[in-house]
Amino acid sequence: MIDAADAQADAAARDLIDAQADAVEPLLRALVVVIDDRATENPDPNRLGLLVGELLEEGHYHVDATVAVVGDEVEIRNALNTAVIGGVDLVVSVGGVGVRARDVAPEATEPLLDRRLRGIEEALRTSGLSAGATDGGLSRGLAGISGQTLVVNLADSRAAVRDGMATLIPLSRFIIDQISEF
Repeated sequence: MIDAADAQADAAARDLIDAQADAVEPLLRALVVVIDDRATENPDPNRLGLLVGELLEEGHYHVDATVAVVGDEVEIRNALNTAVIGGVDLVVSVGGVGVRARDVAPEATEPLLDRRLRGIEEALRTSGLSAGATDGGLSRGLAGISGQTLVVNLADSRAAVRDGMATLIPLSRFIIDQISEF
């Protein structure tokens, strides 16, 4: 049985470890692109964009912005390209990865990528299916490197976002460390 003093010491140790991890881990920059045909009516990012931003901040990212664009290949490509040119470490798009005619995020993303990261794509699909997020498991979303930026497409259900971000954040730090050596 743990007494109050031990519990307090354990909590203090955890706080110290967390503080050291925060001090050692550099803050990385991210941008979130929400693909939503309602973006023309309401340019504010939707709740999934806000969720991605919160999860990124918990993962020690500074979210430069969350932007909403319509499901148009040119609009999506421009938003992603702006993030890459802006020098963010990670850009996450949400939506547009299904099989409907307006789901063109993969087609908009592919020309920007210098290297595809098929392992990340499959990890996101596998984790989506495991979490019961059918859209995440069947997603056509891509992941890859564009310059010094990691670019990832996620499906647009809450479960796909939540599980996808849990899978992506630890992998993203490793990848960003690797590409920053170029």
